[in-house]
Amino acid sequence: MVRIPPGWLTPIRSPEILQVIKPKKPIPEFRNEHEERAFWATHDATEHLDWSKAERAVFPNLRPSTRTISLRLPESLLAALKTQARKRDVPYPSLLKILLAEKLEEEMRPRPTRQAEARGRKS
Repeated sequence: MVRIPPGWLTPIRSPEILQVIKPKKPIPEFRNEHEERAFWATHDATEHLDWSKAERAVFPNLRPSTRTISLRLPESLLAALKTQARKRDVPYPSLLKILLAEKLEEEMRPRPTRQAEARGRKS
């Protein structure tokens, strides 16, 4: 048997390696959230928490970071949007968000300058 240094936990036997795990440091009491945030910004959580015992957390009551807006669309545009949404088997508000996000991404991409375009035509 391996001799365990004082203050260390019981050894864990694995097929190849005998590991000795240090005990976790206690988490201090904090007076407020600011003090806790400052502590975790300068300390390694692995020294204080046993992540092997962590459980997945579910927060069902969190609100999505969306905002409801009112948007007036021409009836013909709304009808076309609904038709495309039915073809893709998605709700039309979801399709509207997808199309809007795609167009915004396209618009935000850097465009080549006129000089670069002219060089591209000469090649």
